[in-house]
Amino acid sequence: MIGRLKRVSLREVWKNEAADFTTWLQHNLDVLNEVLPFSLESAEREQAAGNFAADLVAQDVSGSTAIIENQLEKSDHDHLGKIITYLASFGARAAVWLVSEARPEHATAVAWLNQTSLADFYLIKVEAVRIGDSQPAPLCTVVVGPSAESREIGRAKKELSEGAALRQAFWEQLLELSCKRTALFSKVRPGTAGWVETGAGFSGVTFAYVVFRKQGARVEVYIDRGSSDMENLALFRKLQQNRAMIEEEFGSPIEWQELSGKRACRICYRFGTGGWADPDTWPVLQRQMVDTMVRFEKAFRPHIDAMKLDP
Repeated sequence: MIGRLKRVSLREVWKNEAADFTTWLQHNLDVLNEVLPFSLESAEREQAAGNFAADLVAQDVSGSTAIIENQLEKSDHDHLGKIITYLASFGARAAVWLVSEARPEHATAVAWLNQTSLADFYLIKVEAVRIGDSQPAPLCTVVVGPSAESREIGRAKKELSEGAALRQAFWEQLLELSCKRTALFSKVRPGTAGWVETGAGFSGVTFAYVVFRKQGARVEVYIDRGSSDMENLALFRKLQQNRAMIEEEFGSPIEWQELSGKRACRICYRFGTGGWADPDTWPVLQRQMVDTMVRFEKAFRPHIDAMKLDP
């Protein structure tokens, strides 16, 4: 004969969370160890953290600290805040949050915390079950825990955040230098993208600085009137008719790119070394970019202005 598993109210088994459940768990850590990838031991109750006290503070077999917060009800913001406070106070490597029911928003929050790599967070659902008339038994299920995937996502997000900060710093320095040489970008504010641009005085035509991670940079005239590729191509070829004059004024050959398959067209000059990810290269690279943009505008300006007079 096979019995049926029945769930029992947690409060029927442990009437008081602190006095009953926490005390029981202190002496039965093996229940947690069955679902954790490490073993906890030597748990101490009500360990002070300033004006607060952690339910349990335990050690794993390597001597690292783990805090345990118990909540025999639905997860709430108050306990999540306590867990973060205890982690910081005890310098713990892991946090275990036991709840009767995990709210979806708290499961999401714990998953996000695991991406930070600051500590390992475990959100665990605890239940009491019995078979027939047997004694109630604990049942723990990990709702959210750390994983290699969450760590990789966290690393990727960190790299993106750090990259955005570096790009903004790069543009702050470049635009400061640019404004000393030309008013062309005087109204442009630094952002976090890989480029900054300003109008060339003709709708859909812009001057732009572009920088890559470590593959150098370029300055460009970008043509995109937001309508048809044929209109953009017509403007590109109108400028290209004066290619010899433009390159003679600029003092060097320039790349003329129709960008086949794309709506826009580009005319640019490239720099092959340096990038936003290597601040040591910034002074030389930024000076080259600004010097080139000054020459670029001088070479293209009369021809762009002439297009405004065309019927």
